[in-house]
Amino acid sequence: MKEYANFHEMLKETVDRYSREQAYRWFDARGKATSITWQEFYTRVRAVSKSLMAMGVEPGDKVDILSYTCFQWVLTDYANMMIGAATVGIYQSNLPRDCEYIINHSDGVLVFAENREQLDKLLEIRESLQNIRKVILFEGDVEGDDWILSYDRFLDLGKNIDDSQLTERMKQVSAQDPAGIVYTSGTTGVPKGVVLTHDNITFTAQSVNQCAKFEEREEMFVFLPLAHVFARTCCNSAVMTGNRTTFARSITSLLEDFQLAAPHWFVSVPRVFEKIHTKIISGVEAKGGLALKLFNWAVDVGSRVSEHKVAQKPIPLVLGLQYKLAFKLIFSKIHKALGGNVKWCISGAAPLNPDIARFFHAAGLLILEGIGMTENTSFSNVNRPDSYDFGVVGPPGPGIEHKIGDDGEVLYKGRNVMKEYYKMPDQTAETFTEDGWLKTGDLGEIDENNVLKITGRKKELIITAGGKNIAPARIEGIMATSKYINQVCVVGEGRKYLSAVVTLDEENIRAWAEENKITHDSYEDLLESPEVKSLIDREIEKKNQDLASFETIKKVAIVPEFTIENKMITPTFKLKKNIIIDKYKGMIETLY
Repeated sequence: MKEYANFHEMLKETVDRYSREQAYRWFDARGKATSITWQEFYTRVRAVSKSLMAMGVEPGDKVDILSYTCFQWVLTDYANMMIGAATVGIYQSNLPRDCEYIINHSDGVLVFAENREQLDKLLEIRESLQNIRKVILFEGDVEGDDWILSYDRFLDLGKNIDDSQLTERMKQVSAQDPAGIVYTSGTTGVPKGVVLTHDNITFTAQSVNQCAKFEEREEMFVFLPLAHVFARTCCNSAVMTGNRTTFARSITSLLEDFQLAAPHWFVSVPRVFEKIHTKIISGVEAKGGLALKLFNWAVDVGSRVSEHKVAQKPIPLVLGLQYKLAFKLIFSKIHKALGGNVKWCISGAAPLNPDIARFFHAAGLLILEGIGMTENTSFSNVNRPDSYDFGVVGPPGPGIEHKIGDDGEVLYKGRNVMKEYYKMPDQTAETFTEDGWLKTGDLGEIDENNVLKITGRKKELIITAGGKNIAPARIEGIMATSKYINQVCVVGEGRKYLSAVVTLDEENIRAWAEENKITHDSYEDLLESPEVKSLIDREIEKKNQDLASFETIKKVAIVPEFTIENKMITPTFKLKKNIIIDKYKGMIETLY
């Protein structure tokens, strides 16, 4: 694996190779596209780097970005790295006090903010920001406040910086210098700042590139927040491959943006696949009759084709003909909704229910599940397009070692592993074994083909009164396949049986209530409705059939949705279980 001097060297290789090819594309509110070539992009990166220098950004300084995924995010990130500064991403969904912690803890000197909405958060905490010299807006401008600059006014500042000055700064940046600090989601406590180096980034991009066959002129679509290292790693990998990256406008416009982008591959978290799956199933069941029978026939045909593909066996002639018909009548609609060109996609950041992966594969959409964590640049293992299975996260990427510790924990070594937690030496030391292996907190098994299967999280294991050790993630995934259930938090530590705190799919619950003439004045009334409670109990009982008796859910508490605003999920949709259990401890007690 090549050792690049820094990220700029890897970027420049791609610019020289694909200079006239399109690098990035984005859409305005009306869906009109703007694109830019690699050479044009490189020219802009240099201009942003000069403006950063003009504002006094020095090697080792931290520059924060508070924004949803967009072209300016990547542009600013790469310009930061080019002059030896480190990018610190902040989720656009973060509350002001969370932004304050990250900005101050990271010692940020500048903040780039997406728009007025994000600027308002910064204005609210302005007096508490210790080192911020300026705020630069990606969109819009504010007159009469010299603390705030538009992006255009910011770019004007760099016009007096000579190329020779920029070149000299770029030469100073080494492979082991920090390129970014990525703050963990903080599911169990204070967020930790993971320091990732230029070598972490360039190595990981190469390892990812060797795990799949990326073709020239292919399209990568990104809609995950770039504050999450998973999305940034995929953007960095697209630099390595020379693929064009298209940015979604927002999470709410995803379906329209997929058709505008027509990507060949994309990355997502399981929550998005779960939502799509629920919407498909709900729509078909609402039609009923012949449409439902035809859909079920197509899924059965697709499932049998899927089994042959996974086993790498030839598909029988008659089955192949049936599948062509099933695809034309049913599955082509799913592909069309995703733009029509998707070859495969990657799921990470949380466990994907194998049944959902099998459903999409039956429909001709291959989801390659992988795994990574912020501490290893969000990439360690992934299934391959020509060798995959469901319920496993595949072998490690080239150059990455994995093993199972004595207590069953998954451990890693490789150039993808972080340098440290920023300003947290004790926590850094605790995250490594004495002989230098990164601890993940995951429990797993490695088979004879070096394929990793995750069996649970060390900290989430539930030990029942009967002494059973139960990993809740799999159970939660199975329950969430009900079209009426949205989120699931399994509880039962020290108890005789498992229960669950669940939220409901509002759209489907409202439709069911209307169909069954359930009187109610509000959605909140439905959450307390005996009829809805009986419906959910029946759904849970159906899903329990896929579980061993000691894994089954015996009782359920129905509560309002877990959100970022009520602090019960992270920006990447992971449950903050300690907060949920504490919030609803009274309701949980009644279940026992």
